[in-house]
Amino acid sequence: MKKSIAGIIGFSVIIIILIIGGVTFFESVWSFPGNFDFFSSFPSKDLPLGLIPLMVVALVGTGIFVSIKLGFPQIRYLWHGIKVTLGKYDDPNDEGDLNHFRALTTALSATVGIGNIAGVATAIYYGGPGALFWMWVTAFFGTTLKYAEASLALKYRDIDENGYTEGGPMYTIEKGLGKNWRWLAVAFACFAIICSFATGNAIQSFTVSDQIYSEAVQLLGTGSFLTIKHPIWAGFDLSVQQVINGLVLAALVGAVIIGGIRRIGRVTSLLAPFMAVLYVVAAGLILVANISGIGESFRLIFSYAFNPPAEIAGVGSGTFLIFLNTMLWGVKRGLYSNEAGQGSAAIAHSTAKTRYAIREGSVAMLGPFIDTIIICSLTGLVIIITDAWHHTEFFVNRIDPNFSGELLNSSLLTSFAFKEGLSWLTALGDKLITISVLLFAVSTAISWSFYGDRAANYLFGKKALLPYKWIYVLFVFIGAIAQLEAVWSFGDAALGFMTFPNLLAIILLSTTLKKMTKEYFSIEHKEYGK
Repeated sequence: MKKSIAGIIGFSVIIIILIIGGVTFFESVWSFPGNFDFFSSFPSKDLPLGLIPLMVVALVGTGIFVSIKLGFPQIRYLWHGIKVTLGKYDDPNDEGDLNHFRALTTALSATVGIGNIAGVATAIYYGGPGALFWMWVTAFFGTTLKYAEASLALKYRDIDENGYTEGGPMYTIEKGLGKNWRWLAVAFACFAIICSFATGNAIQSFTVSDQIYSEAVQLLGTGSFLTIKHPIWAGFDLSVQQVINGLVLAALVGAVIIGGIRRIGRVTSLLAPFMAVLYVVAAGLILVANISGIGESFRLIFSYAFNPPAEIAGVGSGTFLIFLNTMLWGVKRGLYSNEAGQGSAAIAHSTAKTRYAIREGSVAMLGPFIDTIIICSLTGLVIIITDAWHHTEFFVNRIDPNFSGELLNSSLLTSFAFKEGLSWLTALGDKLITISVLLFAVSTAISWSFYGDRAANYLFGKKALLPYKWIYVLFVFIGAIAQLEAVWSFGDAALGFMTFPNLLAIILLSTTLKKMTKEYFSIEHKEYGK
């Protein structure tokens, strides 16, 4: 069967299931098998281990398995990855589209985004400070998954007739595991396209639009021509400001992505470092100003990671459920933040100009360190150290039900934290988050367009690329006027579904990967030109 026909069948099945089962069916990927009564109380009601989602077991379990099998490359080869990224071994004559630095910044532009601002805040909003610890766990083992998926993607990539790369988990699965596994590659590509529309696109534009709308309300109030919300149908209101936001964002993203990966690489290599430095410096100033509270912040993180307060919820299974909730939110938002194990970043890394697959794998390991260990940690610490986390559902439900402050979620919680934390320096701390949200979201949407582009090319060929890009731009607009819950739910589901094929490929090819690693590091690596 042709891949195009298989792709059409795959999308048809997904749409039919969505119509029949709704988003709720797809949300079950993050609760299966605990959504069945038997597992929800297995082995006992006091210790319902069956509630631990298979997604969490698969993600963290695969990371642990590969880390042990490869001898913890995230520790042993981290410095080598830094040297490669700095261009020490770059050979301009090697095949590929982007040098190591641009390949990394393209991948980082997709991961350093809303997950670092809104995702961390959402994890703390529902899971408390302890969720940040589980984001760290996901990131540590995720570095090995990034190493694995990027190395394999480069090994099994193709070079088309124009010299452009074609790579990613769909090629790894088909070429590495064989033609009999093509159905799994097709499944990955289908969900990658869906995920590009939701997780990598609509969620980004929604967060930007929501942030800009909030700023407009502060300036104009809710009764202005721009900000007044008009009911469209039950549960859905829309303002002129949101429509304008959507049109502007769609134009910005469209202007870049129509130019292809090399234009994307040029833009992200400039945008990613600038936005990361801006955000890190601002967060660093807040932590320095509140340095006496850093110790207490870490105490809360570690304490609530394993023993979140349960006085209000009860004891016994209630305690375990609260722990599970904290862990799940940390893992979900950790995966969303750094995309480790998901396979998307492998598509960007497969474009690197190099002869050595492992060389780019060592570069890919830096992604989770930069994204989650550094940037997400800064966001979480700022939210905790400024007591902004008191404005969360977790704090009200678990600690102080009499708290009378406004509940804040997503980027609004981070904005509040930065406004409070920078109040000693400026009254415009929240405006920094507005700027960061805009930069992070646009860069993520730009990079994710390439991921979906490659999946569409794999399934349908080059003729599908232009229609895909126009549909992608349309989803930028749709996201800007959509509702938060619907966008996040379907994005999480697509993210989960595309993760399983990638993890399976990593496990089945782990022996090949171990051999590649041993061979690469057994030879002497000289800097280019020396």
